[in-house]
Amino acid sequence: MPSHSIWQALLNRRMLICIFTGFASGLPLYVLISMLPAWLRSEGVSLTEIGLFTLIGFPYTWKFLWSPLMERFRFPLLGLRRGWMLFTQLGLLLSIAALGMVPTSNLGLIAAIAAIMAFFSASQDIVLDAYRREILPDHELGLGNSFHVNAYRIAGLIPGSLALILADIMPWSSVFPIVALFMMFGIALTLSIAEPIHAAKPPATLEQAVKAPFIEFFTRNGTRQACLILAFMFLYKLGDSMATALATPFYLDMGFSLTEIGVIAKHAGLWPMIIGGILGGVLMVRIGINRALWVFGAVQIVSILGFIVLAENGYNLWLLALVIGFEYLGVGLGTAAFVAFIARSTSRAHTATQLALFTALTALPRTVANAFTGFIVDAVGWSQFFIFCTLLAIPGMLLLLKVAPWGEDPAPAIENAPSSNDRRKVEATTKKPPETVTGNTDGIH
Repeated sequence: MPSHSIWQALLNRRMLICIFTGFASGLPLYVLISMLPAWLRSEGVSLTEIGLFTLIGFPYTWKFLWSPLMERFRFPLLGLRRGWMLFTQLGLLLSIAALGMVPTSNLGLIAAIAAIMAFFSASQDIVLDAYRREILPDHELGLGNSFHVNAYRIAGLIPGSLALILADIMPWSSVFPIVALFMMFGIALTLSIAEPIHAAKPPATLEQAVKAPFIEFFTRNGTRQACLILAFMFLYKLGDSMATALATPFYLDMGFSLTEIGVIAKHAGLWPMIIGGILGGVLMVRIGINRALWVFGAVQIVSILGFIVLAENGYNLWLLALVIGFEYLGVGLGTAAFVAFIARSTSRAHTATQLALFTALTALPRTVANAFTGFIVDAVGWSQFFIFCTLLAIPGMLLLLKVAPWGEDPAPAIENAPSSNDRRKVEATTKKPPETVTGNTDGIH
């Protein structure tokens, strides 16, 4: 949006908060998907048993089931959001530290601790997502969420890189507590911020906490438009998710070694994705979320075409680096706009539950991709598979005509939908311009 300065958006405390929320959110996930498997394998645990540990990701998909509890009940002293932040972060610190203290002969106890840790991690995501939505003005959603996502990925270097280096010089029972201490960044954030200024009151009953977010979303948008928005959330990244679901097997089939894939993916993938996320966030300050979804979605589709070129040409290191780099650039751009759209689609009166539902819905394409891509490739081959993925990306783009038409972005959700549990207050607030609604929401004392 031209009326908003990029420098004003970049240089404020809200962006610093988003960096810390991203780091605190990403660290436990990468402990589960990178550090835990590395530890188990180094101790001689079989790949079959390690593979079963993927089931501990259950809380990330079903977190919306207990998100109403986090909307309804609060801890004393710290408030609704900060109380749940501190509770989940202390749980993460203790569970990460405890993991390495259990002998690998007791896989049942390790799995139980990992599952508890995944629960705390998914619960922390609920409250951090809600807090971020409540402090960010709509024109900063893209930039703030891009900072969050990139800090999320950078946090993966702690359990995915530093921890592995430390494990070569000290026992794993010492490495896990060291990694756990990095959760202190999240705890420091929680203790140094304030509750969102314009957050709605908690629902009066648990029943209202469960029903109100659904009623509000469909009432605000209308049943038809709400269904279109949900369909868009499912379809926008479906083609891209399917194209990358079997990326490593595809590269191996093209003749690349694991070392070549690892080295090139590390350097040609990570940094373009980070640059894409930051660039996408900055551009959204100027052009808005709607236009960004169109432009970045087109980049996503073009990036899928790169896989077709590689499939037709076969082994070529420079082409591999170009394809991976451009694909991850598209991922960074598309994710920045998509996450901002999801946040904008929520009401500040029901942020925790609605965001938990929406993010769970957007995780489904990856699940679908993992389930069916292998069958499709075996049936039609790599080139035709990537053409199919490109075609799958088109319906999501077409839905933009209905859910995010090219032009000015819509008003914030809270302005269109008063809170059912505090209707008078919100109705009064909606008479003010957007700048007054968001106000000084830095959230820092």
